[in-house]
Amino acid sequence: MKYQLAQLNIGRMLAPLDSGVMKDFVSNLDAINALAENSPGFVWRYTSEGNDATSTRIFGDDYLIINMSVWNDMDALSDYVYRSAHVEFFKRKKEWFQKLDAMHMVMWYVPAGKMPTVEEALERLVYLREHQATPYAFTFKKAFPVGEALSFVK
Repeated sequence: MKYQLAQLNIGRMLAPLDSGVMKDFVSNLDAINALAENSPGFVWRYTSEGNDATSTRIFGDDYLIINMSVWNDMDALSDYVYRSAHVEFFKRKKEWFQKLDAMHMVMWYVPAGKMPTVEEALERLVYLREHQATPYAFTFKKAFPVGEALSFVK
């Protein structure tokens, strides 16, 4: 069976989405999402209302928003995040998002064709916050190959 890499990233906005503070972020969402979808190794991204995930709320906080996607492998995700036009957008995150004290990004493997749920992703994030990186939930800094994580794939 083939496996793919799922990722969840959360951010706490500085202001509501319809504010002037968030205007440039919101106006670039379609372009950044299209860039991801056209990147080598992209498989899927979570969307809620509309073409993005900005209407999904987590942890009872109206200022937390999510980004969740599936990629063929770690290299594909890393290339998109750090070596595509996305990096210029990423460098501007302080304009729109607060620095979070807790871990805000998590990765894990899923069987090819399985799209993770928000609930599953949040479970992995909470696990990472409580146990640090393991083959069950990890980060770019402390990643695990799929072989080590197979017993944790659901």
